[in-house]
Amino acid sequence: MNIFDLSMKTAIITGASRGLGREFALTLARAGIKNLMLAGRDEQWLSETTRLVQAEADLGVATHLGDLTRREVCDELVAATLAEFGQIDVLVNNAGACIHGDALDVQDEEWHHVIDVNLNAVWMMCQSVGREMVEAGSGSIINIGSMSGMIVNRPQWQPAYNASKAAVHHLTRSLAAEWGPLGVRVNAIAPGYMKTDMSPVDEPRFQRHWIDDAPMKRYGVPSELSGVLIYLASEASSFVTGSVITVDGGYTVF
Repeated sequence: MNIFDLSMKTAIITGASRGLGREFALTLARAGIKNLMLAGRDEQWLSETTRLVQAEADLGVATHLGDLTRREVCDELVAATLAEFGQIDVLVNNAGACIHGDALDVQDEEWHHVIDVNLNAVWMMCQSVGREMVEAGSGSIINIGSMSGMIVNRPQWQPAYNASKAAVHHLTRSLAAEWGPLGVRVNAIAPGYMKTDMSPVDEPRFQRHWIDDAPMKRYGVPSELSGVLIYLASEASSFVTGSVITVDGGYTVF
């Protein structure tokens, strides 16, 4: 099982304040990672994630507040991680946003907000961290996409979110192709419907389309992403790059 060992690795997790990001932080802590840099925009929630992580394991933990849609904040996060821990082995690009609405009603500012958070921030973090990983000759970037990058969700409409996640998937493949010869792996996880405080998967009005249409007839919980996260962060996936791994209870097979 040594191929899953994370004990010498340092990871950055964006969007670590709550939801999937918090679960990813707890997962890597429980898996024995050496250091975590937790990034987010809400100081209170980020402090709570830090407390929970430190209760799970003895590891190095630091936090960084800021809006990753700004280039200088991405660069500052990378610099802070290197100053604190001296290395970056794993990037979990998790920060995200979603706005529901009919396409004809979507406002420009809503569209740009979703694209900025879900795609532009992912790109800038990949570039900033990728520069360090390429120089080091190793590293694993894990972008959090979505099954929404492959299908159109219903009954809610979310054109900006769907477009942004499809772009994240193809950005992942593009960077994997370019950086593969340089020792850097780039993959994505595409979750299906997951129960978080921001996703009302258990509301009866969504049962017909979100639950009944899935082969497993249920929604997922964030901990069910843990296995694939550890796999991609570790040397167990040493020959895996450019992959988008779907974790959706089979939803996208139909």
